[in-house]
Amino acid sequence: MENEWMKEAAALQSQLVEWRRALHQIPEVGVRLLQTVAFIRERLDEMGIGYKVYEEISCIEATIGSGEKCFLLRSDMDALPVTEEADVSFKSTNGCMHGCGHDMHATVLLGAAKLLKAHEKELKGTVKLLFQSGEEIFQGAKASVEAGILETPHVDASFAMHVIAMMPVGVIMTGKEPMASVDGFKITLTGHGGHGSMPEACVDPINAAVQVYLALQSLIAREVGGTEEAVLTIGQLAAGEVANVIPERAVLQGTLRTFKKEVRERIVRRIREVSEGVAMTYRCQMNYEALSACPSVVTDDGVTALAAESIKALIPQAHIIQSAHGMGSEDFAEITDRVPASYYMLGAGPEDPAKRLGQHNPKIEFNEDVLSTGAAIYAKVAADWLEKNV
Repeated sequence: MENEWMKEAAALQSQLVEWRRALHQIPEVGVRLLQTVAFIRERLDEMGIGYKVYEEISCIEATIGSGEKCFLLRSDMDALPVTEEADVSFKSTNGCMHGCGHDMHATVLLGAAKLLKAHEKELKGTVKLLFQSGEEIFQGAKASVEAGILETPHVDASFAMHVIAMMPVGVIMTGKEPMASVDGFKITLTGHGGHGSMPEACVDPINAAVQVYLALQSLIAREVGGTEEAVLTIGQLAAGEVANVIPERAVLQGTLRTFKKEVRERIVRRIREVSEGVAMTYRCQMNYEALSACPSVVTDDGVTALAAESIKALIPQAHIIQSAHGMGSEDFAEITDRVPASYYMLGAGPEDPAKRLGQHNPKIEFNEDVLSTGAAIYAKVAADWLEKNV
């Protein structure tokens, strides 16, 4: 059957490329993906697969097969607010971009849906498919869980993959903790604006913002142990409009990424405390807003081992690396936090190594040859898990 999965998936390759390019041209961000949802619904209707749409969060739940046991396959499908610069004929023109490969993910899951539907009578249970919005803003997975994606039928285990443009085709990675937690935050400092020639009559929020920035970096240097893992990044510091005016406010936005729960909780608390203290010192008001809060991805040994066996059966020459562990974040963690699950990274780099760019780069390109491979992996992992957990 292993070769059959690959043969059937290979026969879909041209169709998958067509679907992927269609999705690539209509990128949408956040949890409102109206065009994307409409496209996925059309394909599911053509396949005769039943589904439910969570309209408020633009997520789709589809089911194939029946039975007490249920295995979830998940793919995200939202894009980035980035203008595409890749030199491809199917480039996005709406100012957004699938710069992380989520168009590839949605296509792979559609391919798996077609394969599984063709073998529906052979499945030893139910396969549930989640086409998810809002991964880039760490909201979609949690929203879908709260909407009931893991219930009716109850999900027993889950699997997801992510294409990686920096890794060559044939390399596949996984790990016990492949992705870190993320806490996004926004700090607004409000002072008292005025003429740049009279700073003594003003309260300068830019000065306070600079001091807050430096103080937050000191948290990592002096309050996180050398053997602990934590990255604190301020990605935005915005204030003022003209050179000779002290503005009313300054805004810092950033992220904290960690693996240990206690480190995460402590540093999130200290970010607020330090920002408040520094702001008070420089006579500014400080407002802290949590933008995201997502745990780290922690995989299940059993599901990971089964997936590795399935992948090796499909692709004997695949180079599977078991040590994935990086500071990137992924809201599939909301699912791994609740059910046994596994997460793999699929090499999708262009043939030319010089074109293998990091995720979110406006010039990024992905190797479409992995579309059929990914579809076969998804289908076989789900079928094998149901077979072994009847």
